[in-house]
Amino acid sequence: MAVLLPALVWGVMFGPDVLRSSPGGASDLSVATVNVGVRNNSSGSAVRAIAEGLDMVAAQELTPGGPAAKALNKIFKFHRNVSTVGLWSRFPLSEPDYFDVGLGWERALRTVAKTPEGDVTVYVMHLASARPGHTATRDRTLAEARKLIEADKSERILLLGDLNTATYDRGLSNLTPPLLNAQEEVGEGFGFTWPSSFPITRPDHILYKGLKPTRAGVAPATGSDHRAATASFRL
Repeated sequence: MAVLLPALVWGVMFGPDVLRSSPGGASDLSVATVNVGVRNNSSGSAVRAIAEGLDMVAAQELTPGGPAAKALNKIFKFHRNVSTVGLWSRFPLSEPDYFDVGLGWERALRTVAKTPEGDVTVYVMHLASARPGHTATRDRTLAEARKLIEADKSERILLLGDLNTATYDRGLSNLTPPLLNAQEEVGEGFGFTWPSSFPITRPDHILYKGLKPTRAGVAPATGSDHRAATASFRL
C-alpha cells in the first residue's frame, strides 16, 4: 500500500501527459520562450538553435547587449525588450508597453504582432521566484499578471515567459483560465523545463487565448539551467 497509493496518485496526475499526443497539422505561428540564464556565456548559440524555423522567440534573464540578444537581432527583423526580458519576431511589432508586475521594476512587456492572418497580442513576463514556504512575492506578481490579462480585450493573446509557477501549482489558476496552457492542451510528454540537466518541473509556459494549438514541446538551451518551451498555433 505504501508503494501503490503514491503510484496511483502519480498516475492520476501525470498519466494524461504520457498518453496525450499533438494533433499536428499546418500552423501559422510557431513560438518559443526560454530563460537564457544571466551568466550563460553560451546563450548566443542556445537561442540560435532554438530559433530555427520559428516566428517568435521570447527570452528572459537577458544581459543588455549580451550574446543572446546579439544572436536574436541577427535572426529576426523586429524586437521589443525591457530590462531583462525581450521578444524577437519575424512579424512587425507595434503598440509596445512595459510593466512592473510587483517587483519594483519593469520585467514584463506587451506588444502586438502583425501576422498575415491577423493581429496577435503578445506578453512576455518573468515573474518572481518562489521557494518552499516563500511564495508571497511570486503570488503578488501572478495577481498583477492576471490583472493585465483580464483588462486586455484583444481577440488573440499569447503569454510567454518564466512564470516561476509549476503546471500543477495552484497559483497558475490565476491565469488558467482566462488563458489556456499549450503544453496541457497538445503537448506530448511531461514538458518539464527545469533544471535542464534533469527536468522535474515546468516554470516556463506558453499560455494563449483565441488561437488553436497544433503542437507543444521542449527544446534544449545550451548553458542555461532551463530548457525552452515551444508551441505552434493556427490562427
